[in-house]
Amino acid sequence: MKKIALFWLTLLLMGALVGCKEGIKTVVKEKEPEVVRNYAVNSNNIIMNKAGDTIYIANIDINTVTVVDSQTKKVTAEIPVGKSPVQLTLSPDEDILYVSCRYDNKIDIISIEKEKVVDSLDVGIEPYGIVTSQDGKRLYAANYRSSTISVIDLSRKKVESEIEVGDRPRTLAITADGHKLYVPHYLEGKISVINTKTEEIKKVINLAVSPDKNDRKKSQGIPNALEQFVISSDGKKAWIPHMLTNVDTPIHFQETIFPAISVIDLTTDEEIIDERKELFEEMNITDEKNETIIFANPYDVVFQPNGNKAYVVMSGSEDLVVFDLNRGGNATQSLRRIEGNNPRGAVISPDGETIYVHNAMSHDLAEISTGGEGSYARVKMKGENLALISKDSLSPLVREGKTIFYSANSEEFPTEITGNNWMSCISCHADGEINGRTLMTSKGPRDVPSNVLTTKTGLFMWDGSRDDFKDYLLTVQGEMGGMMELDPSKPLPKEVEHMYDAMFAYLDDPNSFPVPKSPYRNKDGSLTNTAEEGRELFEGKAGCITCHAGPQFTDSVKAVDENSNLTTNNTNFLHDIGTTNPLDKPSKGDARAGYSNPRDTLHFDVPTLRGVWATAPYFHDGSAKTIEEVIERIQYEGKPTFTDGEILKLAEYVRSIK
Repeated sequence: MKKIALFWLTLLLMGALVGCKEGIKTVVKEKEPEVVRNYAVNSNNIIMNKAGDTIYIANIDINTVTVVDSQTKKVTAEIPVGKSPVQLTLSPDEDILYVSCRYDNKIDIISIEKEKVVDSLDVGIEPYGIVTSQDGKRLYAANYRSSTISVIDLSRKKVESEIEVGDRPRTLAITADGHKLYVPHYLEGKISVINTKTEEIKKVINLAVSPDKNDRKKSQGIPNALEQFVISSDGKKAWIPHMLTNVDTPIHFQETIFPAISVIDLTTDEEIIDERKELFEEMNITDEKNETIIFANPYDVVFQPNGNKAYVVMSGSEDLVVFDLNRGGNATQSLRRIEGNNPRGAVISPDGETIYVHNAMSHDLAEISTGGEGSYARVKMKGENLALISKDSLSPLVREGKTIFYSANSEEFPTEITGNNWMSCISCHADGEINGRTLMTSKGPRDVPSNVLTTKTGLFMWDGSRDDFKDYLLTVQGEMGGMMELDPSKPLPKEVEHMYDAMFAYLDDPNSFPVPKSPYRNKDGSLTNTAEEGRELFEGKAGCITCHAGPQFTDSVKAVDENSNLTTNNTNFLHDIGTTNPLDKPSKGDARAGYSNPRDTLHFDVPTLRGVWATAPYFHDGSAKTIEEVIERIQYEGKPTFTDGEILKLAEYVRSIK
């Protein structure tokens, strides 16, 4: 009997265990399938979720990200993030928002549910564009100064590889199938095409130079300042807003800088040159005087969901231009003046009825009605702008100066900063720094200098012919076509002087143009062994420190008078280093200085070497492409003979100066 009872007890226990297993099967949930995005996306300073009910905006110089409910037209959160948030991207399931914090060298991870930063990712120097892979397993980050793309494994939150690309990778875009990543290079007029499976560059697209024309006031020049790469609604093409810079003629606002939008065939990865949009051609909207309306600084593009129209944001002239793709692809309408200052990004609602525009200087959101999909629909402003920030981190004077610096709006200030909306300061000083071009001037060819430390390095201009920032009235009049009613030999009106004070305050603010960190240093920021040996040569045998001295690595700060005021009359710190160009011309001086500042074609101001690695080409005429070439060509009294190894060491050190 005991054996029988034991037998039945065993059976009951076995049945109970089976029952438990069956019960477990019924309560354990199946893992939800991973969300795989099936449409193309590009990185931007403003993005919208797929449903169209939430907008995310990177407040570029405020260090916050704003979340907007597009249905209620209200800000639901302003989230603190790292320094200089420039672009955003969402995870495919839209639970996570990633933001590139440019000057912190990291990507902040924001939980949409918690509305706060929950983690950060260390990447390269100055991350800019970011996009997630279509399955959400990876994040791609374009490191502007490192010239690399970081590939981040999001499950481990680690950089798993680095893809070396060309100079200054900026924004990013990924195709609907996730197979191709497009990387525009900001100043080079190139786009690297990366195979996301092999992580190799499969092609480099070179944007065509727009050929010279007999009429120098017609669009022509070299593509640069590539701001975005936006894939069309059908995924077959991409539009790239950028500038054309004409280097063949003396700088003139009507002949040097032109807006353009290039079009790429994504099947062949070739530019469709015939479809490029240029001023006076595909962009030829006329005003009531039958004159072509001038636009400046194209920045972003959005497409109607059905693909029949494209809308381009002109950040400098502060306009929206409409292109009808069903009627030849030309511009058919413009909204002159988007409300707010410096529109830089846009998104369009899923129904195509509303465009939301991010104004980067006034930090507000403009709402524009498209009027629908019809060919004769007209865009117009809609309601009041929505404030995006609770407090501006910049002083009112610095904000005003920055707004002027980025503006080509000829109607907004006490006097025109530019003639007829043609160009802003950043049209030549792209991103506030350089455009990598050498432009012709009345004195000869001049390399466009950087604004990094410009207020702290002594005299202004390559020939040191200015000692007061207000002397840039001459640049505004002669090159930008603004302020023409003013006599340069007389004091400026108070309201105009205030404009220059504001711009100087912006340029002088240490947060405006930080010295770029050098990718040529060790990861911990120290000098490499080669650079250390180069420093010894720099300070010793080579004698470079004689002129490139002090905290700013220049002696221009010593050009002062008996009262220690900077003066163009002190020419002791202008140097002849054998770089005269045959096209250089002497100057009798200018009216601002009472013609007391004549200049020859031999002597030039000493530029700072801080961050100089990022300012190629070199010399006043841009004739040296590399630091090595500078060391070989420069001439000065007592210059020793260098071996190839010493040139290498010197160059390594100079590229490492920060």
